[in-house]
Amino acid sequence: MRITGIERRAGRPERVAVHVDGAFRCELAAELVHAAQLGPGDEVDEATVRALERKDLLWRAREAGLRLLEHRARTQAEMRRRLLGKGFPPDVVDACVAELEGMGLLDDRAFAEAFARDRLRLRPRGRRLLVHELRVRGVERGLAEAAVSDVLVAESESEHDVARRAAEAWVRRSPRRDRRRLYGYLARRGFAAEVIRTVVDELLGDAAE
Repeated sequence: MRITGIERRAGRPERVAVHVDGAFRCELAAELVHAAQLGPGDEVDEATVRALERKDLLWRAREAGLRLLEHRARTQAEMRRRLLGKGFPPDVVDACVAELEGMGLLDDRAFAEAFARDRLRLRPRGRRLLVHELRVRGVERGLAEAAVSDVLVAESESEHDVARRAAEAWVRRSPRRDRRRLYGYLARRGFAAEVIRTVVDELLGDAAE
C-alpha cells in the first residue's frame, strides 16, 4: 500500500484527507500524520493505517471534550454521557475521560466544591438538596457529601446560617408573613426539618398560618 496523496481540508486546516493507492482512505488529524512522518509516496501497511484511524478517533473525542469544557466545568459522568451521545464508542470515551482527568481538566472533587460554593452564595439551599444535585451530575455520594461539608466549613456557615439567609430573602420579597409558605419554601430547598422549624420561629414567631 502506498500513500498517494495527503490534502488539507478546506476550512479545516487541522484535518487532512489521506489517499492510499489512488483512492480516498480516511480523514485524519494533521498532527497525527505529521507525528507519524507520513507523506505521499510512503509505503504503509493495513495495521499502520488502522492504528492511525484509532488514534484519530481518540483525537476527535478529546477535541469534543475540550469544546464541552469551554462552556463550563463537567463531572466525569457528564463528560462520559455527552461523548457517548455524540456516537463515540465506550472504550474511546473511557480513554478520553481518563486523559482529560490526567490533564487536570476533569476533577469531580473540584467540581463538587465549586458547585456547592456557588449554590450557597447565590442560591442558598440545604445540604440534602446540594448532595442530590451533585449526585444527579454524577458525583459519587461520599465525595458529594464531603465536598458540601468542606465548603460549609470554608465559608464559616452552618446549615442554619444558610437557611436563615434564604428565609430572610424570602421574607423581604413576600407580602405575607406566612409560616406555612415559608416552611414549604425552605423544605423545597432541601433544608432539614429541625433547621426549618428553628428559622421559621426566629423570623416569624407566632405569625398566622
